Amino acid sequence: MIVGMQIDLATGLLARVRQVLSPHFDVRPQDAVPELIVVHGISLPPGEFGGAWIDQLFTGSLDADAHPFFRDVAQQRVSAHALIRRDGNIVQYVPFQARAWHAGESQYRGRPVCNDFSIGIELEGTDDLPYEDAQYESLAQLTRALLAAYPSLASERVVGHCDIAPGRKTDPGSAFDWQRLRGSLT
Repeated sequence: MIVGMQIDLATGLLARVRQVLSPHFDVRPQDAVPELIVVHGISLPPGEFGGAWIDQLFTGSLDADAHPFFRDVAQQRVSAHALIRRDGNIVQYVPFQARAWHAGESQYRGRPVCNDFSIGIELEGTDDLPYEDAQYESLAQLTRALLAAYPSLASERVVGHCDIAPGRKTDPGSAFDWQRLRGSLT
């Protein structure tokens, strides 16, 4: 966990976190700014934590033969702005001012293509296993830093992947404590 988390507005990068820059991003459309934070859950392979698999997926270097599940996902061009590991450590993949490819087909309040105007934060976890205290602490710190850095964001516009892609996505799942997160942002 990082006390006093800082975002360099010139680069869009977090200070003092591990950077594993992904090639899977592009520029936001003209005049698009971050207005939404999308919380995701991810584990590779499903239900397993740790290791370099998520880094490899987000950098396009995941070996399809390393696990049977990887055959279906290895060629996907996906990313997120950041990942919060089970121990609360943060890895950043895409600068916050850039467009990460995390939301897929999505809409928020009738507005499509959420990647254009959102920041994607992955939590290492599954829909049905409780997330760790350290993850909630890091997520709250990161969210507060994002709210301070980008006035276009607001705490009431922090949603789950399930909220912007209902029927297609379920993460961060029923194990995620939204009340706990919202209480830590006030």
